[in-house]
Order: sequence, then structure tokens, then C-alpha cells
Amino acid sequence: MMSHTDMSNYAQNKKAHFDYEILETFEAGLVLLGTEVKSIRAGRVKLDGAHIVVRGGEAYLVNSSIAAFQPINTPKSYDPERVRKLLLSQKQLTLLHRQTEQSHLTAIPLSLYSKGSKIKLSLAIARGKKKADKRESLKERDVKRDIDRTLKSQ
Repeated sequence: MMSHTDMSNYAQNKKAHFDYEILETFEAGLVLLGTEVKSIRAGRVKLDGAHIVVRGGEAYLVNSSIAAFQPINTPKSYDPERVRKLLLSQKQLTLLHRQTEQSHLTAIPLSLYSKGSKIKLSLAIARGKKKADKRESLKERDVKRDIDRTLKSQ
């Protein structure tokens, strides 16, 4: 049993559930620099607009941003938006590659969190929602909010 301190959520892709229909989720490790780990633990990471690309039997996180931990001490060559390699099993990589090759499916990051001393990425195979689906999601959210508000006031 892990305590709450063992599992911290560092970053969330807030638009993922709104923009996409989540079909299947995975957990992956990340190849990071030491300063990036410190930056993530300080909450200086953005997953909005990021996605996962599978090339040459490897998976990569693209368009995420991890700010420099100490901008003054950071080498000039540090790129906060650099492509980061994901650590997945061969079976997961094959599945991810096969699914993303199909029409209109994409792989997106959902959240960055710690698991023990490791930093993990929760990712999903997802289908982009159409404008009507997004309107439906908004409508459902508004109805739920109205119901909750009504129940709370009673």
C-alpha cells in the first residue's frame, strides 16, 4: 500500500479528456536529466499540446515542456521542449505503434507522477473528438454541475 507521499501528481494534461476519447491507458518511464527530475518535482512541467510519436521501435514524448530547474546554472544548450524517450515494454511499443498507425488514433500524455522514487508518465491511445462531441461533453458537465448545486443547496 502506497501512502499519498509516495505518489505525487506533478502535471496533468487538462484538455486530454475534453479533446479526446480515451481508449486505452499505459504507464511509461521517461529518460530524463537530473535537473529535469528536480524541475518536474517542483511542478515546472507542461503537458498541454504534447503527444507521443513511435519511430524505429522507440516511443518519444514530443511538445512537452520542462522548465530549467535553476535558469542561472543551466547550460545554454538546454532545450525545455526537447524530445524525451519513453521506456515501454516491447509488447506495449508494438501495440502503441499498431494503434497509432490506424486512422485517427493518437497517443497522448495524461499525467506525470511519481511512483516510489521514479517519475512515470500516464499515456493513452485516444481518438480525437469532433466539435459536436465536445459540445456534448460541455452539456453533460453543465447538467452535472446543476444537479450537484441543487443537491448541495437542499
